[in-house]
Amino acid sequence: MVTAAENDTPDNEPSAKRRLSSWLLADITEEPGGHLGPHRITPKKEHRHPWWKVMCLTGVDYFSTLGYQPGIAALAAGTLAPLATIVLILLTIFGALPVYRRVARESPHGEGSIAMLEKLLPKWRGKIFVLVLLGFAATDFLITMTLSAADATAHLIENPFAPTFLSGHTVAVTLVLLALLSAVFLRGFTEAIGIAVGLVAVYLALNLVVIGTGLWHIATAPSLVTDWTRAMSTEHGNPAMMILVALIVFPKLALGLSGFETGVAVMPQIKGDRDDTEENPEGRIRGAKRLLTTAALIMSGFLLTSSLVTTILIPENEFQPGGAANGRALAFLAHDYLGQIFGSVYDLSTILILWFAGASAMAGLLNLVPRYLPRYGMAPSWARAVRPLVLVFSIIAITVTVYFDANVDAQSSAYATGVLVLISSATVAVALSARKHGARKLFWGFSFIAVLFVYTTIANIVERPDGVKVASFFIAAILVVSLLSRISRAFELRATSVEFDETALRFITDAAKEGYLAMVAHDAEHLDENQYRTKELQQRADSNIPSTESIIFIEVNVIDSSDFSTDLLIHGRRRGDHRVLWVNSPAVPNTIAAVLLRTRDLTGVIPDVYFEWSEGNPLTNLLRFLFIGEGETAPVTREVLRRAEPHRSRRPHVHVG
Repeated sequence: MVTAAENDTPDNEPSAKRRLSSWLLADITEEPGGHLGPHRITPKKEHRHPWWKVMCLTGVDYFSTLGYQPGIAALAAGTLAPLATIVLILLTIFGALPVYRRVARESPHGEGSIAMLEKLLPKWRGKIFVLVLLGFAATDFLITMTLSAADATAHLIENPFAPTFLSGHTVAVTLVLLALLSAVFLRGFTEAIGIAVGLVAVYLALNLVVIGTGLWHIATAPSLVTDWTRAMSTEHGNPAMMILVALIVFPKLALGLSGFETGVAVMPQIKGDRDDTEENPEGRIRGAKRLLTTAALIMSGFLLTSSLVTTILIPENEFQPGGAANGRALAFLAHDYLGQIFGSVYDLSTILILWFAGASAMAGLLNLVPRYLPRYGMAPSWARAVRPLVLVFSIIAITVTVYFDANVDAQSSAYATGVLVLISSATVAVALSARKHGARKLFWGFSFIAVLFVYTTIANIVERPDGVKVASFFIAAILVVSLLSRISRAFELRATSVEFDETALRFITDAAKEGYLAMVAHDAEHLDENQYRTKELQQRADSNIPSTESIIFIEVNVIDSSDFSTDLLIHGRRRGDHRVLWVNSPAVPNTIAAVLLRTRDLTGVIPDVYFEWSEGNPLTNLLRFLFIGEGETAPVTREVLRRAEPHRSRRPHVHVG
């Protein structure tokens, strides 16, 4: 007799491991980019928004840098911070802005400069370059998360109403904020543009009050300006030396350029004109240009005025690590000049927008990874689910936070590196594009801008190499995971669709009427009629194909082996008396397998395919298949068919002679 207790076995109830796996992969999807934020692929029917609202979505990242940028500028440039900020603003308005307005024109679907370079650099070279840029983009987004959380912690702990037990536990508080961010995404998160608009409006209004109050204090106390100019003269001598030093130190202020790549990444969410098409979204492009220009002008104004008031009004020692203004210069002024209540409201607004910037960055990461890697065949299956990616990114964010001791100033170099590399790549992309289109003046103009940004990037890396260390980790991880994933998926069919032209369809239907369909694999480089005749005689002899049975040659021309999957269009042609099917594709064995299966489905006849053994070392041939799409053709074709068709009775037959 079997009791209920005995019947309650693990086999009848999902195990804990199985339940965990089901929960992690519950939202797995073939469609990337499901989170409102940077790099999202927007469904065609989804409601879109005016450009100024979308500006607020990217602005939670861009404008939130006011929480820490003035303090970093003062720490890096001292009394010359306003001059270095002017250099940054000039590079913003006359360098980054024209570049990204061009990116918006040439990449209106939100792919950004990375996709432009992918198109300009062909085959494996382009894809490897894209993977490297993805490493820097991931650095940018991840450091946005950790830096924003660290600065939010600084505003929280330094608030006079904060519990005293939080003091001295910066890392722990930062980790709690990151854990909360991860928990929200594990439960499911969709960023709301309405919330972003409210946060940005309140935050900029509060900053306007703080900066306006600071400027009023400066205007009513001329001695403050006198003291500042005297300090600059004492430290640096003459104006020429001041300008030179400002030019040298301004790369440390590069965080103020963080909004441009994100600005084009959110383009698909901009509402265009009624007559916009996906091929020519003129209204969306115009809205994106307005977004970029308006955001750049607003940020430039705030950067200059905030740097001016913080440098003049805050004692230099307060900017140092442990100082009351470190990582929160404007909050220091808010408390000092407008009282603790207003200062606390400012702190709360800053904490919220910084947390939301972290959410925007997490959304950007979750959208960015599936946008490229699956298309390259370089993403493991779990990368198409949100929760495993959230856990991976959260673990990395925790590691980065501990490594940098939740220090805002220390993380700023890594953040600046990611930002500068992406902007530098954008300048190179638009310069190459201008050259390709024959626009010589634009080419030389963008090339000059590219030189400036490359110098800025190199200067930042040389002086503060931590950013490259973090980026190198991401680059190495992406390259290793991508390579392993590509190898593990090498035996998939890799055809998104298979279609035959009229001639090819006639060839296979005529042959199928005889009840036997024989295909002979043939090298696409040997197209002489005599070679077809020789190949036919050889295969009939080696494989005992009766002379009464007709055969069809199949040729695969490898165009770009770095591509993973593609639509296959099979063409038919005659070479003398010989019938030939030919197709362009990334890989020979996978394509032959896909054609065989599609032929079976169209005709109802299971085809036979005939090969010769490949010459050379089998391992070398396998590596040739993995990287150039051809090599160990016969056994790989058989393995692809075995995986694609589990029923042996319906599987095309593979013969090797």
